[in-house]
Amino acid sequence: MRIGVFGAGAWGTALAIAFARDHDVRLWGRESGLQEAMRRERKNERYLPGADFPTALSIETEFASAAHAADLFLIVTPLAGLRETAQSLRRIDPAVPVLWACKGIDPLTCQLPHEIAADELAEATPRGVLTGPSFAAEVARNQPTAVTIASPRVEDALAWSQHLHQARLRIYANDDVVGAEVGGAVKNVMAIAAGISDGLGFGLNARAALITRGLAEMARLGAALGGKPETLMGLAGMGDLVLTCTGDLSRNRRVGLALATGQTLPAILADLGHVAEGVSTAQAVDTLARRRGVDMPITAAVAAVLRGEASPDSAVEALLARDPKAE
Repeated sequence: MRIGVFGAGAWGTALAIAFARDHDVRLWGRESGLQEAMRRERKNERYLPGADFPTALSIETEFASAAHAADLFLIVTPLAGLRETAQSLRRIDPAVPVLWACKGIDPLTCQLPHEIAADELAEATPRGVLTGPSFAAEVARNQPTAVTIASPRVEDALAWSQHLHQARLRIYANDDVVGAEVGGAVKNVMAIAAGISDGLGFGLNARAALITRGLAEMARLGAALGGKPETLMGLAGMGDLVLTCTGDLSRNRRVGLALATGQTLPAILADLGHVAEGVSTAQAVDTLARRRGVDMPITAAVAAVLRGEASPDSAVEALLARDPKAE
């Protein structure tokens, strides 16, 4: 299979490396200087240092070259780049299936990724989302990982999972795109909350409570939008939530840790050097929850901290001061 991968950040590079073990993969990124360096050095030292490229991975500086004669398009840009990339791919070949690995909710429109894709792709284009608990560095090192591909047509998801499945990259098929995307979005918000809690020294009991109540918030929003409860209990929901809230490789958790020390958000993001989707997603999830009448107090607290309307300490105090209720 020939795969065009669009987005040469850490996650796009990791997936390109992983799939190039079995397929012909072409990787395109927006930064021409970075593309030239990757082509020359056969690694992405800026976003995924230490991971060598397989022979079957080609680095492309031209978008059309990465898309040429592809059997599958894989969009791994930040969410902000999904719309433009989907538009470009539709112009090249609307018949080629499109997967995206973007996580989040659009802060302006409150759309999930599949809704953005529906706006821009041809109606007949097969499509789906690849998501689940997966740090880029571990996937690039071929460490055992399990993820999900969700598509409106489960037969498409099954076909892609069979083509892309590897001994150490297990891929499950699902037909619940909404649930899979809600899990991928909300878990980043909860990771910021977990980082704040850990940074303030609240301990493992507090982290466990936060993850559990965060999962409840995720499930409530998923249900309100039409997702399936079992999806949020699986890899795309609980699995991704646990990983992102506890793993030191999580960028969103690192944002929370830094906020707890009193650093400003602009300084944190400048130091991070990568996109932390939870920062913009928190506002979108909070807005969407309010519109739908979904109770999401942890999300609301994180959004308030990110807007500068509450300090990390005061946000935690407000959560702890909530009236007791049945679980």
